[in-house]
Amino acid sequence: MIINLNLKSDIPIFEQIVNQIIFAIYHGELKSGTPLPPVRTLAESLGINFMTVNKAYQVLKEMGYIKTYGRAGTKVCDKEESDLETKEEIDKLKQILARLKLMGMTDGELEKEIYSFLAEAAI
Repeated sequence: MIINLNLKSDIPIFEQIVNQIIFAIYHGELKSGTPLPPVRTLAESLGINFMTVNKAYQVLKEMGYIKTYGRAGTKVCDKEESDLETKEEIDKLKQILARLKLMGMTDGELEKEIYSFLAEAAI
């Protein structure tokens, strides 16, 4: 798993890590049961404070994507273990789509972007 950070981005670093791990899971790069690097190891490899990685892992745990098993480390959850709040995620997506519409995107442009993403992300 390769994480690329954009230190000049307005998106907080912990959120960039969260997003990239979610996409890696979605794309099948991180499968169920795959161990993630320890917090300090990942922080050192990225050149950032370990608390930033710790916050990202905490968010991913709360979202149900990963689980910590004590000394066995942190692993990607099985779908059965995952307790994702689908309705909340759909509500967030609706808010994003509404903002894009207010910014001038047409239904056709939104549809094209969504289908393009789904085609690229097919697993």
